[in-house]
Amino acid sequence: MKKLRIYLDTSVINFLFADDAPERKAITAEFFADFVKPQVYAVWISPVVIRELRRTRDAAKRGQLLAVVADYGLALLPLEPEEEIVALAAAYVREGVIPQKKYDDALHIAVSTIQELDVLVSWNFEHLANVNKERRVSVVNQANGYFRPLRITTPLEVMSHE
Repeated sequence: MKKLRIYLDTSVINFLFADDAPERKAITAEFFADFVKPQVYAVWISPVVIRELRRTRDAAKRGQLLAVVADYGLALLPLEPEEEIVALAAAYVREGVIPQKKYDDALHIAVSTIQELDVLVSWNFEHLANVNKERRVSVVNQANGYFRPLRITTPLEVMSHE
């Protein structure tokens, strides 16, 4: 059986160090230890994630976050075809699915859609990981010719010890 293809947004990496949210931090650590490290799934990030991590103001924390990418061998998806990704991200903003000020979230969805990944994993409940956003993303995707389903969910929902 083919491995589930998963895209991690920046929030998932950030929650490895979220001392202010111990429950999500523990879930995220388990997700990385039990599913990412042993490559249970094909896990990807994009240059958008790297760019967001590099914006971390605290230099020590920025170093920790960027080290996760190397330590876990997170594969980097290209932002290609760039024009197509930018156009789809703009459609999410234009249709009110994602606010303009959260454009990087629109890029995460567009990359996941165009690269035909199965799941976008996020801890961002407001702009990504909720059933209403998933439904609205699907409508925009279909209107733009993308019919492959994309699940948008939290690490918890892809953690199966079957």
